[in-house]
Amino acid sequence: MSSKAPRSERLKIGIIGRRNVGKSSLINSLINQDVAIVSSTPGTTTDPVAKHYELLPIGPVTFYDTAGIDDEGEVGEKRIKSTEKIIFRSDIALVITDEKGLKKYEKDIINKMDEMNIPFIVIFNKNDLNPPSKDDIDFCKNNHLQFISISAKENKNIDSLKEKIISIVPKYFKKENVIIGDLIRGGDFVVLVVPIDLAAPKGRLILPQVQVIREILDNDAIAITVKEKEIAEVFNKIDKKPKLVITDSQVVLRVSPDVPKDINFTTFSTAFARYKGDLEKLVQGAKEIDHLETNDKVLIAEACSHHIQSDDIGRVKIPRWLMQYTGKKLDIDVASGHDFPEDLEKYKLVIHCGACMLTGIEMKRRINQCYRRKVPITNYGVTISKVHGLLERVIKPFGL
Repeated sequence: MSSKAPRSERLKIGIIGRRNVGKSSLINSLINQDVAIVSSTPGTTTDPVAKHYELLPIGPVTFYDTAGIDDEGEVGEKRIKSTEKIIFRSDIALVITDEKGLKKYEKDIINKMDEMNIPFIVIFNKNDLNPPSKDDIDFCKNNHLQFISISAKENKNIDSLKEKIISIVPKYFKKENVIIGDLIRGGDFVVLVVPIDLAAPKGRLILPQVQVIREILDNDAIAITVKEKEIAEVFNKIDKKPKLVITDSQVVLRVSPDVPKDINFTTFSTAFARYKGDLEKLVQGAKEIDHLETNDKVLIAEACSHHIQSDDIGRVKIPRWLMQYTGKKLDIDVASGHDFPEDLEKYKLVIHCGACMLTGIEMKRRINQCYRRKVPITNYGVTISKVHGLLERVIKPFGL
């Protein structure tokens, strides 16, 4: 078994700067290996180069050496586009300049990082030639920017830079999330509504359902699992009011009338939108449904490949419900796999799957990528509740 951390679990650190400012030298110094080609010829790095490293106490990270943001010509523009892709996907960034100081290129990138809410550090490299100017230091201080002066060539201040990197790591890399564990206590009843239909895998439950059951047991609570036809009977037979009812999103409209209004009610997908993503942002994204117009483009984003059925949730049901709700004919695209389309900005809305095959870090990274490109994003379950008029009810247990 491989001891390597999955790609999605690694902190992604983009190294951004002009040509020949020392980006490759910086990577070599940070990991203490000569893995990136260093040359005095501008533009040596053409495509992004990834290097894995163990940055303690954070753990596994990936540094991305990128092409210069001042590259020129038709090919240079394509290289800059590749660098921008790395920026969109980065968890943090290192904006590096040299003894020439902060130029328009760096200041434009700094503004872009601020707009996209990407934590970053300004690095003044080659301080063996010249220290940063007073004007550049004042610029960083006046704009409350993290900065440091180093020499990658002579390994000066590299340990201090690593400490600064550790200090700006996003909270979602450190936070241990729960699915519903904070909503229940020992002895509570939790009713789970699990449809068994053509979409249900034969002989087993889907991963989110299994994870919820395990968390209920870990909290010494009691899980009662039923099909949607049996929910009313549950309330007639048990003498203790359930603390929470969780249903599959596809039957939320059918189940909701059978759940008394004074009982917390949500869906698996909504719970996982909080657990693996950012529920508040996904709910905000769902509100964009009310503003969709005829021929607007909507992206259905699937994290994995699967056998397409005649009544597929993402490709058939959600588009149908969406157009019934809006009364508009929409242009629906579907994308599967690791990356979003390059022209993500053409979409009015991204509707993502439940992310059962993604880690929480990767799902948050996708949400951030959409926000950085000013494209609203929501997920399957939140969308379904929205178009069925039940969104406010299913998010209430989570304080939204």
